[in-house]
Amino acid sequence: MSGMLYLCATPIGNLGDISPRIIETLNMVDIIAAEDTRNSKKLLNHFEIRTPLTSYHEYNKYDKAVTLIGKMKEGKNIALITDAGTPAISDPGEVLVRMCQEEGITVTSLPGPAALIVALTLSGLPTRRFCFEAFLPTEKKERKLILEDLVNESRTIIIYEAPHRLKATLKELAETLGDRRITICRELTKKFETVMPTSLKNAVAYYEENEPRGEYVLVIEGKDFKEREKEIQLSYEDISIEDHMAMYEKQGVDHKEAMKKVAQDRGISKRDVYQYLLEL
Repeated sequence: MSGMLYLCATPIGNLGDISPRIIETLNMVDIIAAEDTRNSKKLLNHFEIRTPLTSYHEYNKYDKAVTLIGKMKEGKNIALITDAGTPAISDPGEVLVRMCQEEGITVTSLPGPAALIVALTLSGLPTRRFCFEAFLPTEKKERKLILEDLVNESRTIIIYEAPHRLKATLKELAETLGDRRITICRELTKKFETVMPTSLKNAVAYYEENEPRGEYVLVIEGKDFKEREKEIQLSYEDISIEDHMAMYEKQGVDHKEAMKKVAQDRGISKRDVYQYLLEL
């Protein structure tokens, strides 16, 4: 009988945030796979957990996954932990989870801290709809494309950033997105936790005078939905109503439904569309 993979969330700062269930599981499994074994040893020693430790990180995620899956097929239970937070979120653990599923190995997740959720709840920005970008890519072309995608993003945006790149990232965000509200969170759950609601423009100015320290989570206001809707409506003014109708009908939309869609796109009534077409 195959063993299981347990995704075990670890504290993002305050050690008191680990759950009794996770401590019990880490003691119970046969092996703990960790992103950085040196870092994880401190956590395990603190809770007197003596389970054997092995490395699983970005640079061995495929080969090591094969090895770990082989051990689970032999009946071993394995826990996966990351340096801080929930495994498989912006983390090589997602590869191991997918490969386990492909091999029919049961995976379960033991919930706990996740920096993006902690920051979102502290931000004061809308929480119903949000998107998570993790760390923006360092490759210039890919980074530019993602930032351009975010221009029209109406959901709250969450980004991770390291202190040595914070200033440059804030400048890029301000230049690309405009002066939106942002809440800057650092050292979450730790002694010097800081939550700073501000604007992108003010954030750039602040860090020109103050050197960034610690790990950051940036929570950024999405584009105003009404503003986005207005921009879409204005963009359709460049084409005639009959061409607008033709666009939908070429997609297989029937005449009545096309009239309804055109009216919604342009912010006018269906009767206005009908009257225009009638006059034609």
